[in-house]
Amino acid sequence: MQKSEKKTTKKSKNGSILGKAILAIGLILFVMIIGVGCGFLTASLNTRPNLAEDIVPPASSQIYDIHGNEIANIHAAENRRPVGINEIPKDLQNAFIAVEDNRFYEHIGIDPRGIMRAVLANIQGRELTEGGSTITQQLAKNAYLTQDRTFKRKVQEVFLALQLERQYTKQEILELYMNQIYFGQGAYGVQAAARTYFGKDVKDLTLNECAMLAGIPKSPNYYSPLNNMEAATERKAVVLDQMAKYGYISESEANAAKKEALTIAKNNSDGANGPSYFVDYVLQQLAEKYGDDAIYKDGLQIYTTIDMNLQAAAENAMQNLPAYFTDENGIVQPQGALVAIDPHTGYIKAMVGGRGTDQFNRATQAVRQPGSAFKPFVFVAALENNYTADSIIDDKPLKIGGWEPQNYSRNFSGKVRLRDVVRWSLNVPTVRIAQDIGIDKAIYYAQQMGISTFVLDGATNDRNLAIALGGMTRGVTPLELTSAYGTFANRGIHVEPVAIIRVVSRTGKVLEEAQRKEKSVISAANAATMTAMMEDVIQRGTGTRANIGRPAAGKTGTTSDYHDAWFVGYTPDLVACVWVGNDSVGDLHGMAGGTTPAVIWQAFMLKAHVGLPVRHFEEAPSFAASSDVPIEAPEKDKDAKKSTDEKGKETGKSANAPNAGKSEANANASASRTAASVSGEAPEPGMGVEKGQN
Repeated sequence: MQKSEKKTTKKSKNGSILGKAILAIGLILFVMIIGVGCGFLTASLNTRPNLAEDIVPPASSQIYDIHGNEIANIHAAENRRPVGINEIPKDLQNAFIAVEDNRFYEHIGIDPRGIMRAVLANIQGRELTEGGSTITQQLAKNAYLTQDRTFKRKVQEVFLALQLERQYTKQEILELYMNQIYFGQGAYGVQAAARTYFGKDVKDLTLNECAMLAGIPKSPNYYSPLNNMEAATERKAVVLDQMAKYGYISESEANAAKKEALTIAKNNSDGANGPSYFVDYVLQQLAEKYGDDAIYKDGLQIYTTIDMNLQAAAENAMQNLPAYFTDENGIVQPQGALVAIDPHTGYIKAMVGGRGTDQFNRATQAVRQPGSAFKPFVFVAALENNYTADSIIDDKPLKIGGWEPQNYSRNFSGKVRLRDVVRWSLNVPTVRIAQDIGIDKAIYYAQQMGISTFVLDGATNDRNLAIALGGMTRGVTPLELTSAYGTFANRGIHVEPVAIIRVVSRTGKVLEEAQRKEKSVISAANAATMTAMMEDVIQRGTGTRANIGRPAAGKTGTTSDYHDAWFVGYTPDLVACVWVGNDSVGDLHGMAGGTTPAVIWQAFMLKAHVGLPVRHFEEAPSFAASSDVPIEAPEKDKDAKKSTDEKGKETGKSANAPNAGKSEANANASASRTAASVSGEAPEPGMGVEKGQN
């Protein structure tokens, strides 16, 4: 008996020791787990994002036309248009709460009930009709964290959600959430989604549309009505049932919405591309001031001068461009450009930078030889230096150094008036005028009227008489030439062109507002005289194809190699310029400024003036008294039927036009450039009179 008791006592002691050992090991493991857990928790919390700054998601920028209509939506990877909670329909707010987080207004950022509901649904293999994460957690994840499904990220999400609840009100959290979530098709936030799927602002959504949108974020690609209308409709029904379940709508309202048909927007790009060349021009100006990030992420509201009615008229008019060939880049040639400006405000009303939508904006970037479209700067300089419309100029052979300028027909008319020189675009008298007043005066007035592309220094420069006929070292852009002619229409006052009226930040702060920049360049009387002479160009001269049946003035321009053809003209209301040319080498098959460019200009201006009262130009004091006196036309053109090649040979002799006082060396240095820059042009069909460079 004693032996048995001893054995029992010994076993009891051994069991006690083993139990203590197991307890000790368990305790050690527990402490280790707690330590590791604390370390992991500490590491997770230490690496979570800092919420010191408010959540400001990237936002798209919008561009508006002169009437306040949106013409372009500018964004980077995320197309987002933040809106205030007051702009989001209650039905949409309630739809999200019902399907994502029905206890949103009760929990503190995390919802244990929701978590348990998600766990049970997962165990039982059921589809979860409500989200497992709260709206606050989803905001934390979308605004601050990656989409990785790791325990560390989940810990961070929970703590961030708790912090967000302390930092923001429930309404602020809901607003941030609804502007943050992704809806597929590149749309972030409810406003971009409403525009993408329904083509309307979020504030205008119906209950049916709200339910459809609220169902998409669970799986944006699968539940997008553009990708899977059947699945999207089923998901919408789930949302409506949840809204009815929690009392946001009645059962009958839910059933009615389920039966209601949905119309999905045809244009799902959320904003038309708008007038692409003008939009690109605006973006280029903004980028120089604010940088690309501001444009694509800061939600700027950009109000511009473009008039979409005039823009449509310009694009339609440019359909008159012929198609001669396709170049090595696959671009149809010739190309063209059209710019229209209000001469009184400088507002750019229409801009076409070419046919198609390639990246090169010929309206603002193409620097081309102006031909006779430059001559008005010579003529107005003459008027400012005591010439009149009836001043007599010799149209007879002229030799300056090695250069002998020629009229188009190689004929001369003797004594001609300035008005005749303008009407028929005579070359030789134009050069005589420039020689008399000094070419620097013509350059000066052109600069004051907005031409900035002169080369005034170096071995090859513009200080020579060839420039009187448009032979520039570089050339001009259609935008600058349009703006310059606007000076004549605006009584001698030049107004710098304006594309952007106002830029407003996403918070409503006005970042910039256009201020009119104008200066008086020529007298109102001389501007009126120039206008009267250029009215004759359209009525009886080289630009008759531009006649629009109301007062209009203009000038043709063609280069000797037929690389460039222009028509620039204006009414009291609008100035417009049309350029036609090939991007690289190749002539225009004899096209002159008085042909296709004038036809395009006419087509545009006829549309642009529909509904406008007929306005007359201010009468020119020195012109009116003799404006109706018959003007003797130059000698009948004997060479009108010469071939295009012969025309080029005739005008190609314009090689070297030095200004008085320039050295022979400087004159010769500009010869090759000048030869390709000045030209004559064939008369209008049936006119049978000599013309100069046109």
